[in-house]
Amino acid sequence: MGEINVTTAVSPMDVELKETKFSFNVLQLIKTAQNEHGVRHHDYTRYRRYCTARLRRLYKSLKFTHGRGKYVRRQIVVANVTDTRFLHILLYSAERAWSYAMAIKQTTNGPNSRQRFHLVGRLSKAVKWADAFSHACAEKADPKTSLEATAYVAYMKGSYLVEREQHWDTALRNFESARVIYEELGKYGSVENQVLCRQRVEDEIDPNIRYCSYKMGQSKMDGTELLKLSRQEGPAFDLLKAKLEAVMSEARSQQAVSMTELSWLGRKFAIDNAKIRSCIVKGQQLEKELGASITTLSAEKKLSVFDKIFSSYQDARRHIREDLAAAGSADGVKDNLNGLDKAVSCILLQQTMNRNQLLVAMSKNRFSKQQQHLPKEEKNDKLTKPQELVRLYDLLIQNSTDLSDLVTSGREQNVEETMFAMELAARKFVFQAERCFYLAHVHLAAAKYAQSYLLYRRACEYAEIGLKDYQQQKTQQQALFEHQDAMEELERLSRESKIQSCLVHALGISEASKTERSLQNGISKISFDDLKTKKTGFLIDRADNYEAMVALPGYKEPPRILQLPPAFQAVACKPIVLDTAINAIVFPSLEAHLKKEDKKKSFFGFWRS
Repeated sequence: MGEINVTTAVSPMDVELKETKFSFNVLQLIKTAQNEHGVRHHDYTRYRRYCTARLRRLYKSLKFTHGRGKYVRRQIVVANVTDTRFLHILLYSAERAWSYAMAIKQTTNGPNSRQRFHLVGRLSKAVKWADAFSHACAEKADPKTSLEATAYVAYMKGSYLVEREQHWDTALRNFESARVIYEELGKYGSVENQVLCRQRVEDEIDPNIRYCSYKMGQSKMDGTELLKLSRQEGPAFDLLKAKLEAVMSEARSQQAVSMTELSWLGRKFAIDNAKIRSCIVKGQQLEKELGASITTLSAEKKLSVFDKIFSSYQDARRHIREDLAAAGSADGVKDNLNGLDKAVSCILLQQTMNRNQLLVAMSKNRFSKQQQHLPKEEKNDKLTKPQELVRLYDLLIQNSTDLSDLVTSGREQNVEETMFAMELAARKFVFQAERCFYLAHVHLAAAKYAQSYLLYRRACEYAEIGLKDYQQQKTQQQALFEHQDAMEELERLSRESKIQSCLVHALGISEASKTERSLQNGISKISFDDLKTKKTGFLIDRADNYEAMVALPGYKEPPRILQLPPAFQAVACKPIVLDTAINAIVFPSLEAHLKKEDKKKSFFGFWRS
């Protein structure tokens, strides 16, 4: 790639044009283009294509093409810049090179050595285009646009040096220079411009300044601060993500060196494998970061943190199982590894319960808003049905059962394990009460008042049992966990269950009395006189007469085809014994079918047979 030269030769014809000063908002222009063409969704290839198409349109509209046959690059001479579109060409050329570098950075397994060389070359080209843009704005733009161009090239130079991992002091100076300019620009202009400048400083420049200071040794950030830094989003963090992961991995390895054992419920397990230590340290840092920012993180980010916690502890379990397979017949080593595996499995199950409780809190929040007919927070929020809460509480009951079985299995239990099992048993009653409560909602929606009433009463019973267990642990002063929130939840649930059971009982009685009243009214209105047809009769009874028995146009009475339900008719009683068509059968004479006897006459004149 050749160097980008912006010459400053002045011709006599351009003396008057030199007085022209162009003005446009650089930051607003690039941020609008980025947000509308893929950068918001980290699709830098799409943004690069947009920049290429935009440059083609600019060249064509200015009639500044590079020849139809042989390609001959035309240099942009600052003295001949007669249109603001020339400045746009320089700016979008820098953005195209930068987006190409960011697209290479986002390869699946990270850039290899050749791709990294290409990435650095693209960032270098972006810096050259940005420098040319800054020089052109200094000559042809007003002071505000020129100042924005200076901040833009300073940010590009800082990003280039950070990617090269060289000259941290120079990169820091460039970022600090850009920060000062954007802070000053953010004090003036429209509200939109002020917001963009503040976001540029807080979301893109400050994290780079902190990272450069950390690499220079001027600031000491622990693992939690590095995790917070890596949680943020934006183009700057897409460039820093791999570097922050490397820094966090190094910090975890240093912390893992000092970690020799894992403490869990009053027991300590030695950790000899460095891989296991690193995975457990990563999981503990993620837990600490999640607990510190539980009120500031959104629900989606909390769920992503939980996924990383699960991944780290599952990796630790995998390494423990590998060590168990390699341990052979060493009993002491196997006992320690089995205890460590049990502790890590308990931690994993507990974090699973915490994640499911987060899902329950999100679903309950949406469900309560639906009950109160409040507007949705987001357009894509789905309706939450009580069946979903029932399913989540089923998972929590299963989690608490599995965790309790795991804690109480094996060796003799110490005080901490016993109290933890009691805590799980009390918490299980909370989950069962909540499950019955929302299952009653399901039956109430189906108008099954008897089942709903019984489930509300069962929820109240579970809540009262759970309250007794928590109060017993509180009076013994042996509880390891805070019970105040759980007790308040159980009291609220018991109160609401009683209220709902009374309401459902009243609804059931009202529905039963309404049904009984409607039956009584219907029976009282039945009369045999009403069953008699009018003079006209029905069509089915007078099918042999040619009369208009169906409603004709203008006919007020409804059509009378047949009577529904059919009228009562007298039916002959059935015989008591025989079900025959007639009462008796007269058999025909059978004499004709009998054999006739031959009679012979005797000597004396008598007949003999």
